[in-house]
Amino acid sequence: MAQREQIIAGLQGIVTDLAQQADGHAIQSRIFASQGFSKLADKYAEHAVEERGYVDQCIDRIIDLGGEVKNEAKAEKPSCKDPIEWIKYDLQVSKDGLAALKKLTDCTIDDYTTYDILKAYYKDEEEDMYWAEQQLELIEKIGVTNWYTTML
Repeated sequence: MAQREQIIAGLQGIVTDLAQQADGHAIQSRIFASQGFSKLADKYAEHAVEERGYVDQCIDRIIDLGGEVKNEAKAEKPSCKDPIEWIKYDLQVSKDGLAALKKLTDCTIDDYTTYDILKAYYKDEEEDMYWAEQQLELIEKIGVTNWYTTML
């Protein structure tokens, strides 16, 4: 019983944090679109949609487990006009999120349904982390101006 409550609490944390992260990515998408960075705008718009899908899955799982889904308050998060600063920020969010997600995933090893949801989410978040790392390495190699050009 205690483990189920721990899983529900962890899923609720994802619902709260990831819903806000999806909002943040949608906002960043619009900021980047207004600057003419259409590839970045599309990337973050798609990312927001993916995240909302994981939020929905976590909400459904909380309900399946007999938990009560809450619409919790969310702390203010930054938005950035500078795409590179945003990628650095988002990379750190991914790293921190993956560490927390691993702990929760480890505790669901006997709850196969929740485990599968979290495993898929972990894989998606890990891909996002690798993409951000790749972009920062690319900036180092080709320079900021050239990288900006690739994002138009």
